[in-house]
Amino acid sequence: MGEQHAFQHLPVLLDEVIKGLAIKAQGIYVDGTFGRGGHSAAILEQLAATGRLLALDKDPEAVRYARQRFADEPRLSIENNSFAHLKQVTDNAQITGKVDGILLDLGVSSPQLDDPQRGFSFQHDGPLDMRMDPNSGITVADWLAGAKEAEIAEVIKTYGEERFAKRIAQAIIIARDETPITTTAQLAALISKAIPRHEKHKHPATRSFQALRIFINRELQDLEAGLQQSIEVLAPGGRLAVISFHSLEDRIVKRFIRKHSQGEVLPRKLPVTGGGKQGALRAIGKASRSTEAECQRNPRARSAVLRIAERMQ
Repeated sequence: MGEQHAFQHLPVLLDEVIKGLAIKAQGIYVDGTFGRGGHSAAILEQLAATGRLLALDKDPEAVRYARQRFADEPRLSIENNSFAHLKQVTDNAQITGKVDGILLDLGVSSPQLDDPQRGFSFQHDGPLDMRMDPNSGITVADWLAGAKEAEIAEVIKTYGEERFAKRIAQAIIIARDETPITTTAQLAALISKAIPRHEKHKHPATRSFQALRIFINRELQDLEAGLQQSIEVLAPGGRLAVISFHSLEDRIVKRFIRKHSQGEVLPRKLPVTGGGKQGALRAIGKASRSTEAECQRNPRARSAVLRIAERMQ
């Protein structure tokens, strides 16, 4: 455990999250992405002795850390699970429809990025893994070893919005025929060589690594599932807070809130009295972004976007 404390994690948009959740002292809350507990700790500070916080994380390391850090905290329970199974978890806890707030802090945590053995970062050489749960699923190395060129290009283009996806995929196929691609340094060097023009202040492998991580962990599918289940899980007046770090994630969140804020759309010429059915959600304020001061303290906050919605009565 001592090694874990070396990997610092600063919770992003902390004040905005706490304000947006409008925490009730005796409320029930779900932190769908515990990470290293920064947001969870701040939520607990707002709760009375009768308040309750249920935390989830895909990563067993995060769960182990939570159980040590909050060993004497009766208000918190932690589960090794994905927020894609949100309703199943709240059903088991008998709190479905009673939850006053849900937080989803998407993407990868700093300790995961900073630990070379996890294989998330091109800045540290390590095994090419990238699984948030190292006990399940396939590693990036194994997937790249067997995927077709067109599949690799599609993943890098779709999830990384990488314009040179075809070149990178071709380079991967050529390289793996000579020697297996098993480390982050191998892949990062290969991508750097394959890209003809490099962006200023951005490592050429950034988009590709991001794409492979999102794909291998089914992050966008999990997000869609978690958002959909949140409506049923929240109590009337309960808040949903989502922090995204990627334009594809933010688009999904924005569209989800907009869709469920609209309510029933009736045909224009249909003579109907009383209007349509009310939407399940309403957006709270505009999207929040990190201040320049926060970005200087924590460069990973630069791309963060927070959106808040409230469950209607």
